Amino acid sequence: MEELGSPEAGLGEPEVAMATEPATPSLVDRYFTRWYKADVKGKPCEDHCILQHSNRICVITLAGSHPVLQSGKTIKSISYQISTNCSRLQNKVSGKFKRGAQFLTELAPLCKIYCSDGEEYTISSCVRGRLMEVNENILHKPSLLQEKPSTEGYIAVVLPKFEESKSITEGLLTQQQYEEVVIKRHNATATP
Repeated sequence: MEELGSPEAGLGEPEVAMATEPATPSLVDRYFTRWYKADVKGKPCEDHCILQHSNRICVITLAGSHPVLQSGKTIKSISYQISTNCSRLQNKVSGKFKRGAQFLTELAPLCKIYCSDGEEYTISSCVRGRLMEVNENILHKPSLLQEKPSTEGYIAVVLPKFEESKSITEGLLTQQQYEEVVIKRHNATATP
């Protein structure tokens, strides 16, 4: 009896079926919708990314085009001390109704990032809601902000009011709109 892969069978070498599985989406891509705020407070390239979960929780991160992530800067320190009387680290949330959470507006500062070149960046909330938590890990290891901005390097978690959860995205950009803004910005700086 002839084997299927033998030359006598007239089939030549056996072919290995390579099933190309589509890349498995990351946890963030699977469960969160990415929204963007470009040029926050009118500062060019200071873009923020808001990861919105289906349960309406929003995770505030830096967008890929933010100067802290783009230009190879070294983060010297991060501070959640917004003013002499306001520290985001003092936020204490308790209970079902999230008592004690600080209420944030779209432009409320969350933290300040200090770079070794003297540059300072203020990160804003971009969404109205209650501050659920801040990421204290980036205080001890600021490089997380650059290495894993969408996961371990997030800045804060904000819970919008239930009645506002649909409208919070009105002033934000989708992934495609954001990419178009970045391309336009790049083309504007590339042309003399």
